[in-house]
Formats: sequence, C-alpha cells, structure tokens
Amino acid sequence: MAKLSEIFILQMGKTPARAKEEYWNNGDNNWVSISDLSTYDKYVGDTKETISNLAVKDSGIKSVPADTVIMSFKLTLGKTAITVKPTYTNEAIMAFIPNGKYPVYPCYFYHFFGGRDWSKGTNRAVMGVTLNKATLGEIEVAIPSIDEQEKIARHLDIVDRVISYRKQQLSKLDELVKSRFIEMFGDPVTNPKGWAKRKLSDECDIVTGNTPSRKIPEYYGDYIEWIKSDNINTPSAILTRAEEYLSQSGLEVGRYVDAGAILMTCIAGSIGCIGNVAIADRRVSFNQQINGIVPKANNTWFMYVLFELTKKEIQSSINMALKGILSKGQLSEMEFIFPSIELQNQFATFVEQIDKLKFEVKESLEKLETFKKSLMQQYFG
Repeated sequence: MAKLSEIFILQMGKTPARAKEEYWNNGDNNWVSISDLSTYDKYVGDTKETISNLAVKDSGIKSVPADTVIMSFKLTLGKTAITVKPTYTNEAIMAFIPNGKYPVYPCYFYHFFGGRDWSKGTNRAVMGVTLNKATLGEIEVAIPSIDEQEKIARHLDIVDRVISYRKQQLSKLDELVKSRFIEMFGDPVTNPKGWAKRKLSDECDIVTGNTPSRKIPEYYGDYIEWIKSDNINTPSAILTRAEEYLSQSGLEVGRYVDAGAILMTCIAGSIGCIGNVAIADRRVSFNQQINGIVPKANNTWFMYVLFELTKKEIQSSINMALKGILSKGQLSEMEFIFPSIELQNQFATFVEQIDKLKFEVKESLEKLETFKKSLMQQYFG
C-alpha cells in the first residue's frame, strides 16, 4: 500500500481570465472541464473549449501530460478520465501525475478513482462540496506489479463495457418509445396531425400536495408514503420508494392520489427539474412541490410520454425569478393533444411491452453493478 501523495504529484488546474477573448477557443491547447468527462468514455481527447498559448503564458497554468488520470474534485465529485494528449484543465479537475517512485498503469488508477464512493463513510475525504487535496493525498491504494495492474484494469474494462452497453440499451428503449409516439401522434407541440387541443383541467383532476404540520409528530409514521421531488426526478417512469411516510392521521390532513395518476414536479430551484413526471403505481401522498394529475378518461402511459415530450414547452411558462413555480392554475390552463382513447391504449400496450424489457435490462444492470462492487472490493479493499 502507498499513499496517493507518494505515488503522484497532485496538480490542480486553472481558468484563464474569461474577459480576455484572445485567451479562448483559438485551437492552440485543449482545456478540460467537468463537462468533458464522459460517462461512456474513459479517455478525454478533444474538448469543448481551447485556450491560447498566450493564456497559458499569462495565467501560469500547468500542462497535464498524456496518459494521466484526471478527476473532478469540486461540485461533481469523482468523474474520471485519462488524457490522450497533453492538455490543460480547470480548477475543478485534479491531475494525478506519476512521480516515478512506483509503477503506474493509468487504467488501473482510472478504475480506482472512478469506482470509489466519495459520498459516504471513510471514502468521503470531503470539505463541503470539494475534495480536500491534503486528505485526498493521504488515501492509500495497493500497488501491485505493472502486469497485475494491467490485468485488473482489463477485467474491470470488460465489466464497464457491459454496464455501458446496458445503459445505452435503456436510453435506446426510451428513444424507441418517443419515436413510436411521434409516429402515431406527431410532435405534440407543433401538432402536424391537427389533433384538437384541450385544457389539462378539462381532461384531468389536478391535486397540489402539501406538508402536514411538522409541529405535530403524530402526522408522521408508516401508514402511507410521502413523496418528494427526489422520487420523481429520476430516470424511472415509476415513482421510486419514499423515505418518509405519513401516519393515518397525517393522511387525513395530507393530499394523495391513487395508482394510475401522474406526479409532476412544479416547484424547484432548477428549471430543469420542473415538468419532471413519474407514474404512481400505488396510492401515495406528496408534498407541495408536486402536482398530482389524475386522468378522467385518458391513458396514463400516453399522458406520461406526452408530458415527457412537452417538457420544454411546459418549462417555457416558468419565471425563475419567481422561485421556479409552475402553479396549479398555470398547469390547468395548458393545452395538450388528446387523441382517441383507442389510439392511446394501442400506444400504451407498446409502452408497457418496452417497459418490461427495460425492467429486465435494469435487473441485469443492477447485477453487473453489484458484481463490479465486489471486484472493486477484491482489488482495492
């Protein structure tokens, strides 16, 4: 075992002055930010932005050599990549440059950093939302021979490729559902097929959630889930399980919907979360950041995809200066297409088949991720 500070020079990047146009995007030198670190690619080559030689000279920013492991250590923690050529990075990226004292196979350390859980327990090494450089340098890692490092990296590469493939499968299945919707109904915003549009309140009952008084502990218990926006703002079409529950008396002063309703995030600090939706497959209560949408005579799956495809249109009415609120009144007045229930049901049958496939892929993905964790434990402790 050796400390990271004994194996590497830990080097932080820098951002040249934004006000100087001559510093930016003339193609001289790659400049890596967190957005250049991809979930699907362990290498970072060409970047979204470049900096000039003048920017390098004036700012004193240090170069990161090719084949160096880099990792985000501010804001987004633990996004990792390997450089394919000499580059520069911003101050949210830490470069781990071998100091020559130990054998270093970059892919081995890529997996060590990328597979580590920085969010809890002894792995945290966190000061606020920033990894602490000094504490980071104290973390220890096993240093096997270069051949053994290469073998371990090869095993983890294979697992990562399969995990990436499963994630891409899920993404493609989502694209297939949206493509089928467009094929059957056209773009719901431009409405090329000329469907009649009606107010949402004419087709659905809309219920705004609430928070039973915290001053009355008896309102909270284990009788019914109390959904928050975290249970909606996920890739899943179905609500995730709530962490907090109301008691039976809490439900009497709370608000709820039954299975078949759709919950939509309508109050959020980020406009990107407003309009997120998930389907309730059971009775749930929910807080005031959420509106429950209960179809009167429309198909839930149809409406779920309809909201997914009109999310930007829904968000366009939001004034973030007013704390990012989509009120029940605003939502009620919005108009959407509502084709015949026969066509909606036909579409929903297709979606349900795809959702079954997604469930199988997700199960496989969970098993792969569990297997990877066991390998990480075996290799890195």
